[in-house]
Amino acid sequence: MPGLAEFLPTFLGVGVLMAATLALLLVFRTPHPFAPALAILRGAFQLAAISFVLGGVITSPLWVAVALLVMFAVAAMSATRRIGWSLPHLGLVSGSMAAGIGITLAVIFATGAIAFTPRYALAIGGIVIGNGMTIAVLAGRRFKESVYEHWEEVEGWLALGATPRQATLDLARRTVYSALIPSTDQTKTTGLVTLPGAFVGAIFGGVSPFEAGRFQIVVLAAIMAAGSITAVMIIGILAPVRVRPATLR
Repeated sequence: MPGLAEFLPTFLGVGVLMAATLALLLVFRTPHPFAPALAILRGAFQLAAISFVLGGVITSPLWVAVALLVMFAVAAMSATRRIGWSLPHLGLVSGSMAAGIGITLAVIFATGAIAFTPRYALAIGGIVIGNGMTIAVLAGRRFKESVYEHWEEVEGWLALGATPRQATLDLARRTVYSALIPSTDQTKTTGLVTLPGAFVGAIFGGVSPFEAGRFQIVVLAAIMAAGSITAVMIIGILAPVRVRPATLR
């Protein structure tokens, strides 16, 4: 267990970066300027807590399953709050994310692309859950914003006799594409612009670069598959719109 003194450079570096972020947002008068700094603090406490917890459960299938369920529950609730909190939305987001993540992990472990061990299940499960949450938020928010901005167009289609689903079909398709852009760009630029965390972490853990690369490409494919399923399901159910949605905060 490292001593406190070994963490002082980390605390200093993170503190300086956090202060710089806060100062820049305050000077520019950005709404909610403290949000990034508070997110860093919250993330630090959560990482510290999960580090202690995972040290004792990473080899236990039961506790790994519990950890993944907790991650999923928090991710689903966080995504729902961003889209607009309601029980129907929570069911929609939870069901869509569960389908995307469940199908993707089943394919990965059934094909043997990654060994079905507690360690790997926790690693890839956590990554896919986190990215699924992000894509769910992007899809849900962007669709509502798009319908709000193009409501006259939607009303025009409805006036011509189109069904609510037909009236928003083009917006829905563009929304799914937009929600996947960050993941698509990350996948396309891997190894050229960025070295993903899973790849670097595997190398730091003593795995050969070839094995790390094999693990990373499975992770990227899993993110794209789970994200696509999640986005299509969310938008497919949200798409039949009869009333102009409220603006999101």
